[in-house]
Amino acid sequence: MDDIAIIAIGRNEGERLRRGLASISGRGLCVVYVDSGSTDDSVDIAKAAGARIVELDMSIPFSAARARNAGADVALSLTPQPRYLQFIDGDCAISEGWLATAHDFLETHPDVVLVTGWREEIERDATVYNAMCDVEWHRPPGEIEECGGDLMVRSASHVAIKGYNPTVIAGEDIDYCLRLGTEGRRILLPQSMTQHDVAMTRFGQWWRRAVRAGHSYAHIADMYPGRSRREILRAVVYAFVLPIAAIICLLIWPLAIVGVAALYGVSYLKTARGLIANGQNPAEAFHHSLFLSIAKFPNFIGITTFYRRKLRKSDMTIIEYK
Repeated sequence: MDDIAIIAIGRNEGERLRRGLASISGRGLCVVYVDSGSTDDSVDIAKAAGARIVELDMSIPFSAARARNAGADVALSLTPQPRYLQFIDGDCAISEGWLATAHDFLETHPDVVLVTGWREEIERDATVYNAMCDVEWHRPPGEIEECGGDLMVRSASHVAIKGYNPTVIAGEDIDYCLRLGTEGRRILLPQSMTQHDVAMTRFGQWWRRAVRAGHSYAHIADMYPGRSRREILRAVVYAFVLPIAAIICLLIWPLAIVGVAALYGVSYLKTARGLIANGQNPAEAFHHSLFLSIAKFPNFIGITTFYRRKLRKSDMTIIEYK
């Protein structure tokens, strides 16, 4: 497996980064850490772990895509050039056995260009926000169109599509995977890939993450017409159309507000039933459904933020939630 290079990206991850780099130490692999303006000791931690360090120019807007490209450029400049790139976020640790499994799968399946696995929250039950992320990570295995930022990809395929699009500040992984579709298949393996520490303890953090998701929906839809249509439509209907309808009802026919409230209730119950059908226990499903229903409001904010930035031709700056 000496033909794998690890690219870790981060900003103020501290002890999470230390744990992540420890999970890949002693393997003799090239490890590149790309730092996006950390003000903690992340860079020192990475240096102590023996990683090659890339500190991004702070005068240029940060993005995960830009960071991953910078790390890949360093890895691909080496001789011999690694055949595979394993990208991980700085708050993740590689699960035992993942690198060997992913490497062997790519070696024996030449038509596959990317493999990913399951993220697992190390503190899943600490908060409802952590638990919701853990559920989000566990999708059915098999052929996929898109995945998150943790993945292993063929170096040649990464180069062929010119890496990540650095202007996409949320949803860059979706764009990357869709463009990789011209190179070959993308597979989600039924195995733990990374141990993730989202460290989300406050409602405000969750809200900001949901705003970022909305921004992602809009940006991807702008790049790939027709994609994210359902997510955008739901946000517009439940966070804009129905609230406006409720205000009109209050002014003209107050009893009609009951009908508007009923639509929210139906959406809540439908979401909960869907979670239960996917194997989630009912109590947790109904709890999560409440947040998923509320999420349409920050999603809508993120959608409008993207289009406002586009119309004004302003920078697509990152939306941080930690």
